[in-house]
Amino acid sequence: MLQKFGFTQYESQVFEALTASSEPMDATSIVKYSQVPKSKVYEVLQRLVEKGLILTSFQERKKLYTALSLETTIEKLTAEFQANVDEIRNTTYKLHDSDERVWTIQNEKSIKALASECIQKAKREILLTGWSDELQHFLPLLEEKKKEGVKVELLSVGDLEPGSLHAHVLLPDERHDALERHKLIIIDHKEILFAGVERSDFQGIHTLSKPLVKFFTEFFYHDVALTVITKKYQDVLMADEEIKETLMKLRY
Repeated sequence: MLQKFGFTQYESQVFEALTASSEPMDATSIVKYSQVPKSKVYEVLQRLVEKGLILTSFQERKKLYTALSLETTIEKLTAEFQANVDEIRNTTYKLHDSDERVWTIQNEKSIKALASECIQKAKREILLTGWSDELQHFLPLLEEKKKEGVKVELLSVGDLEPGSLHAHVLLPDERHDALERHKLIIIDHKEILFAGVERSDFQGIHTLSKPLVKFFTEFFYHDVALTVITKKYQDVLMADEEIKETLMKLRY
C-alpha cells in the first residue's frame, strides 16, 4: 500500500499489519503478521516512527506499536505531497559553475584586449598587477568601474599615478635581475588572466578554475605584502645581506 508513496516493501507490510489490527502489537506479533524478518523489523519500525506513521508505548515492560488511522495517514501524506510540489514550483534551478578548463592565449595585443573585456565584466572586485607602463593603459577603464561601485586594487611595478584608485607601488632595485614583466587580473574572485613574457612575447592563461583563482589571489596578496613590507623597512632589509640576496631572487 505505502510503496506507491515511496515507502519500502517492508515498511508497507508493517504498516498494513498494524492497520489491520484492532489492538497495539509488539515486535513479535508484527513479525508474525507482516512477514518481515525479525532481523529487520526493529529497523523498519524505527523508520516508520521517524516518519510519523506509527505511535509507540510501553505496557508491562513491553514496547507496543500502533498505526495512525488511515484518514490521518492520508491527510499527512497529502500535506507532505503538496509541500513537495510547492517546493519544486518555487525552486530556481541553476547549473553550478564548475568550469575547470584553462585556456592559453598568445600575443600582447590579444592579451590586452582580453584583459579589457574581463575588466568590463567585473561586478564586485578587480585585482590587477603589472608594470606601470602597461597598467597606465587600463586606468581610465578602471576609474569607470570604480564609479560603478567595483572595488579596484592595483599593484604596480614602477612608479604610477593611479588617480583615485587604490594602488601599491613597487620601485624595483637596479640589482633586481629576476624581476620579470607580467600581468595578473583577478575578477570577482572567480576569473583570472595571467600573462608573462616567453620568447620575447606575452603568453598567458585564462580560467575560471576555482583552485587556480584561489592560488593567484593568494599570489596577488603575497606580492602586496612583500611590497608593503619592503617599502616600509627597506633600509633595515637591505642592510642585511642574507635578506637582500633573497629579495633579489624574487620575481614579484
